[in-house]
Amino acid sequence: MSLPKLWSFHHILMLSVFTGAAKGYYFHHWSQCIYSYSDFSDMVFLDGFYFNKYLHVQFNSTVGEFVGFTEIGVRDAENWNKDPNILQQYRAEVDTFCKHDAELYGTAVHDKAVAPVVKLSLVKKGDSRRPSLLMCSAYDFYPEQIKVSWLRNGALVTDVTSTEKMPNGDWYYQIHTELEYIPKAGEKISCMVEHAGFSKPMIYDWNPPPVSEFEWSAPLLFTVGVAALMLGIIIAAAGFIYYKSKSMTI
Repeated sequence: MSLPKLWSFHHILMLSVFTGAAKGYYFHHWSQCIYSYSDFSDMVFLDGFYFNKYLHVQFNSTVGEFVGFTEIGVRDAENWNKDPNILQQYRAEVDTFCKHDAELYGTAVHDKAVAPVVKLSLVKKGDSRRPSLLMCSAYDFYPEQIKVSWLRNGALVTDVTSTEKMPNGDWYYQIHTELEYIPKAGEKISCMVEHAGFSKPMIYDWNPPPVSEFEWSAPLLFTVGVAALMLGIIIAAAGFIYYKSKSMTI
């Protein structure tokens, strides 16, 4: 499932609320269009009537009729379901209301998406005993819906740390995700970013910088030091033996 389908699944396309109060009692009406596929093939229309924050009766396009959730709501649902004109009007809302507004939303937002600029950076260097800390940053993207994941040898990593999406103050957003792991030779670490600005999930591989002569590990430095010391002792011993042999021949 691509990101636009994923985040649209949780998106309430349009909200219509009417609130009235009489002697402390409140009533409101909430219409929702929920979908997950860009072709709107799974579009669902929900129209709920609430009394004092409790759902009283609701029309669900997947059911095709009204359903009551209270004693009075059950009676209202029975009466409305007997009226073919009301049912015909509500069943048509998926096309006339939901899909129509979804197309307008797609033109206004999805078609103007700006893909993020993604950067991988090393926050803390580790070794075989100490964990490394990598950061995957996504900058200057719009709209704000985005999904950032870590992959280790192609497998999804679930134990990660993410920041909230932060607005830049210029209609664009940024997000940062961190991965702590023990480096292993030959493994592949990647950051996967899904956004409406991409036609498919984008994968960015981490390429660790080459180890320079000044970044050797402590065990390696100790080994090199011992080898240099032993070589010095051998050269000194050979020189001393050569000197003594020369002295004895004179």
